[in-house]
Amino acid sequence: MARKHQLREQRAGTIINVTSKKQEPDVIQVLRQVVEHLTDEFGRKISLVHGKQWHLKDIVAELRHTHPDVEFHYHFDSSSIRPDGGILYIQGKQDDELSYPILIAEVKNQGTNDLRAQEGLPQQAKGNAIERLGKNLIGLRAALMRESIFPFVCFGYGCDFNPDSSILDRVSTMAMFGKLNKTYLHNEEGGKFNRGSFYFRPAKWTVDEMVAVMRDIARRSVLYYFSKYREDHFRESE
Repeated sequence: MARKHQLREQRAGTIINVTSKKQEPDVIQVLRQVVEHLTDEFGRKISLVHGKQWHLKDIVAELRHTHPDVEFHYHFDSSSIRPDGGILYIQGKQDDELSYPILIAEVKNQGTNDLRAQEGLPQQAKGNAIERLGKNLIGLRAALMRESIFPFVCFGYGCDFNPDSSILDRVSTMAMFGKLNKTYLHNEEGGKFNRGSFYFRPAKWTVDEMVAVMRDIARRSVLYYFSKYREDHFRESE
């Protein structure tokens, strides 16, 4: 048990150390707790890695590997997708050419008109933080077409997500018309609907609320990869 505790502390303290300083502190706390939970449950059955970005060159390399008859292209080696909470992976075998994301997290705050109203100022046009999600979603969905899960989650909060706001339908469109505030991990209709999970409301999400959702997504993603590729494919070397 002592060694397991030590491993948990080591992972919680180092796996998330590449997280950008510009990210929400709450997201960092959530990721650390998720890592602790995964380490407690799976121990040396998995090796966890956290990245703050996924380079397009690496996505395209994997797509070319899994879809050799399809043409793929990108322009610059430096281009990447950078989710707010980064990407949490489990590592495959040393010579594996694929990556195995178990959690891709975004956190978006949109809407200042409630504060402007308190200050007696006129309303502004609603922001575009949600629209910026679109590019990432297209790239991430393409990157994970080979799998039957899409471990993406976005937490949004702010007055733009009040129940009477038309912005909610922009989010629903990005969610492929799935319900908001519901976890969609496994793809539906033979993979046609790789929706992801979109949690949106006016009030800010607490750390505990986000941990519960993200832990569930990450844990079930690990079990999915175990089922598809076998546990030995991910087990840490002794």
